[in-house]
Amino acid sequence: MKAVTTSPSSPSPSPSPAADVDVVLPCLDEAEALPWVLGRIPAGWRALVVDNGSTDGSADIARAYGATVVREARRGFGAACHAGLTAATADIVCFCDCDASLDPGLLVPFVREVLDGEADLVLGRRRPEGRGAWPAHARAGNLALARMLRRRTGLRLHDLGPLRAARREGLLALSLDDRRSGYPLQMVVRAADAGWRIAERDVAYLPRTGTSKVTGTWRGTFQAVRDMSRVLRERPRVQAGGG
Repeated sequence: MKAVTTSPSSPSPSPSPAADVDVVLPCLDEAEALPWVLGRIPAGWRALVVDNGSTDGSADIARAYGATVVREARRGFGAACHAGLTAATADIVCFCDCDASLDPGLLVPFVREVLDGEADLVLGRRRPEGRGAWPAHARAGNLALARMLRRRTGLRLHDLGPLRAARREGLLALSLDDRRSGYPLQMVVRAADAGWRIAERDVAYLPRTGTSKVTGTWRGTFQAVRDMSRVLRERPRVQAGGG
């Protein structure tokens, strides 16, 4: 049975659990942010930086900081995320933006919750810190989508943020096929349809480095909402459970 729980974020997560974990980091021209992000990947985990056509040397910087670089020529947030998922080999796969707005170290309790069997998918509920961390138009679009998601699935989620963790085999079984901005939402919708236990954890959301390719403008936000609205019109699918 699907369920949603909320948990407070921890300001200093305990040491990373001994687990096989890959962190997928979709990347398009994030050279300035990469050192900060990769420096916060928990010890023993593997960073998969998916280069989605960067021209600023992001791939070279990622390699210099020990990340595995996956190239995805097809542009789109979903295309980059799915390329990372298919390249992953770990039991647990996490997702995190590559713009320094989210600390991947906050994924430690997410992974522990999945490993302990408390949830099948854990999502980060963004709590903005700092001026301009979450523009008004992006927040409004996110709220509208959360309400539409509730009507579609019954899930009382507050955010559809990019920080998340789940088991790789379960994610692959969802057969995600959106390759644009609807990918994160499609993951939640199909997980809900499959009866996954879905949990939320509060996480600090910082002002990003550089300009957002999606929510940095009203036009980008509108296109993202349009992509996600299309996902919400999908008919429920019968799928395997997440555990």
